[in-house]
Amino acid sequence: MDDFFTGKPLRVLVYGRNLEDLLPLLKSFPVELVQEKPDLVISHGGDGSLLGAERLYPGIPKCPIRDRKQNPKCPLHSELTTLENLFSGKLDRSLLEKVLATTGNGTILKGLNDLVLSRELVSSAIRYRVWVDDTLFRSQVVSDSLVIATPFGSTGYFQSITHGNFKAGLGLAFNNAMDGPNFTVLPPCAKVRVQILRGPALLAADNNPNMTLLKDQDSIQVCLSKPETVVYGIKVFRCQECYQLRRNGI
Repeated sequence: MDDFFTGKPLRVLVYGRNLEDLLPLLKSFPVELVQEKPDLVISHGGDGSLLGAERLYPGIPKCPIRDRKQNPKCPLHSELTTLENLFSGKLDRSLLEKVLATTGNGTILKGLNDLVLSRELVSSAIRYRVWVDDTLFRSQVVSDSLVIATPFGSTGYFQSITHGNFKAGLGLAFNNAMDGPNFTVLPPCAKVRVQILRGPALLAADNNPNMTLLKDQDSIQVCLSKPETVVYGIKVFRCQECYQLRRNGI
């Protein structure tokens, strides 16, 4: 049993959509619902709700629960069952990395899923150069976007480009690139530098609507963080049987 769940009331903040379906269920558990300084954040919705919760409450343990109105569940993973397993300490505990980018002016962006370097002008691709550990890796890439993903995020945009995902390391996916392979997976310790040769380009972290504008010759430095984000119940959140129900529109 996880020592985090000792039976004493936890300060819990609930974040996401359709909260009216979840809040009544929490009355049966040892929690104090709060709006600040939580011990635990429960996100209710989909992947975007989890990413938003981590952006607003970084480093605080999370439990993502899919909402039943938009995410049908298999018989094993109702909201009530997931909450029972959470507060009895039975949900799996994962420690996740983030991908970090530092711009030339010192701005730092963090993504639990990924960073996306994309064109600002839909009529023009971006052109950029990539170094890995100070060694030139791609002298010139012309593409619509570059996705830099964590293992956790590799089942998202990275997978839609590459038709695959990975369990460890740092993934680069070159979306609609004119030449060369469309992806690579680097070691977890890799340091990546990307220089814009022809922009303008926009850099985004996860689903954060606030983006950073990059111009010609601007560079970013990218690496993985040390694992720091505790998430409970990832196996439930990413259950393949639940996924098939969503995919089939049931």
